[in-house]
Amino acid sequence: MSYASHIFAHSKKLKIAHSLLQHEPTIVVRWFSNRARPFIGIEDDILAACQHGCVSGEINGACKSSIRCSSTADSFHFKARNLAIFKTSSVGIHERNALRTSMKLETPMTGLVFNKGSPVHPRRGYSTDSGLPPHQEIGMPSLSPTMTEGNIARWLKKEGDKVSPGEVLCEVETDKATVEMECMEEGYLAKILRGDGAKEIKVGELIAITVEDEEDIAKFKDYEPSQSGAAPATEGPSDSAPPKEEKVEEHPTPTLSEPKVSKAAAASPAEDRLFASPLARKLAEDHNIPLSSLKGTGPDGRIVKADIEDYLASRGKEVSKAAPKLETAAAAAAALDYTDLPHSQIRKITASRLLLSKQTIPHYYLTVDTRVDKLMELRSQLNSLQEASGGKRISINDLVIKAAALALRKVPQCNSSWTNDYIRQYHNVNINVAVQTENGLLVPVIKDADKKGLSKIADEVKLLAQKAKENSLKPQDYEGGTFTVTNLGGPFGIKQFCAIINPPQSGILAVGSAEKRVIPGSDSDQFKVANFMSVTLSCDHRVIDGAIGAEWLKAFKGYIENPESMLL
Repeated sequence: MSYASHIFAHSKKLKIAHSLLQHEPTIVVRWFSNRARPFIGIEDDILAACQHGCVSGEINGACKSSIRCSSTADSFHFKARNLAIFKTSSVGIHERNALRTSMKLETPMTGLVFNKGSPVHPRRGYSTDSGLPPHQEIGMPSLSPTMTEGNIARWLKKEGDKVSPGEVLCEVETDKATVEMECMEEGYLAKILRGDGAKEIKVGELIAITVEDEEDIAKFKDYEPSQSGAAPATEGPSDSAPPKEEKVEEHPTPTLSEPKVSKAAAASPAEDRLFASPLARKLAEDHNIPLSSLKGTGPDGRIVKADIEDYLASRGKEVSKAAPKLETAAAAAAALDYTDLPHSQIRKITASRLLLSKQTIPHYYLTVDTRVDKLMELRSQLNSLQEASGGKRISINDLVIKAAALALRKVPQCNSSWTNDYIRQYHNVNINVAVQTENGLLVPVIKDADKKGLSKIADEVKLLAQKAKENSLKPQDYEGGTFTVTNLGGPFGIKQFCAIINPPQSGILAVGSAEKRVIPGSDSDQFKVANFMSVTLSCDHRVIDGAIGAEWLKAFKGYIENPESMLL
């Protein structure tokens, strides 16, 4: 009865219904159910039936009439030569039930996916591939503003483990530190796609699969992700490739002929200016010698046979001279003994950022010597108090950080960064401190250093330095700095050096070692020994003018040589 009702509802299509009912009843159902399947594959089915001899030559006319009378046919623009555009396949569909459902909902079947044995779950964040239960794909997260790729240090959960919101799934090595990645939803870890030690994983690239039900874990044992995120979207209309090829083939002549014409037009003037004998041209052609590279010695600068022979002789000498050099270089390289060390993620990012800084920031450098006798005396007094109270010792670097922070508050122009539209001046004084680790250089930040006491600064520096060496810094431990201090004097005894600015900051202070120097005494014939420390300020000339940089160094030197003022 269902078939009959559809036939009577489409009386204009009854011309060939008797033939189709005898041979291909399924085609008739799909053909007459325009709402359920709007002309997708109709002509293909009819033509297939025609090839089997079940439909007469009236089919084309009937198809065309049915297309014209349909309410949805106008949007498809049927063409007999582009039948492949509207091909589709229905995998795992029970035709009759699916058609009835789609007609009841007045929804075309185009684009619907029916997974055999599993319903479609329209839950946000879940995807359903054919034959797979609902699952969530976990990609490599962006854990810092500059992160473009990361490495998996280690997984803290195994395949099959239950995970809850807030639990740590794995440790990710970013461009700054190793960060723990937490789970956002409850479920089970069904598949780990990138294991421990996986390198150079792009942000957003798939690393794991989670499912809701424990029994679904086994279904992802052999799961392989698609090669690209756009792969699922392109699978559906895969049959639409032939029309694209046809478009390309429609205009082959203009695209291929234009370059030939332009080359010929461009080559003809150059050849007209060259004069060469026929024999010289033949020799040049045989030996692939461009005539434009030769200077003729014949009449009126004409290139002759002797010019070609001289050129070949000179080129042979150059080749013979270069051959021994190449052999020597190859032998020397073969004799070297070396080991290739892979780049860590931190070192790669540090290298790219420092290269960017040196290439794009106009650096200039200001150096000043500061007398640190009073600073060292104050440090000794403060450390005595710290030891008595059970606190941590204060270093020269802690005092330098405090002096730099106070100088930035006094000269705020140096606490700024450059943008294309404006200079951003910061109201917070956050000092990054360079720390050398096995993986590379890290710069944890002391926030609001101008408002903190020396004891607090000392505690934070030691804690952050320890976390940096353990590769356990969090993003909040190194982001948000406005100025950087780097010290090679105390640990390494470097007298003076120039540091590279850490973008987007505009200044960095390089601190050298303290050394004893002989200076004049109170009388002209007297001398005394004093301790001096050299510091060099690297400035971005777009933001900090020379006079501003000198003013900042003057303020810094005042705090170092009169350290009691830092305690006020």
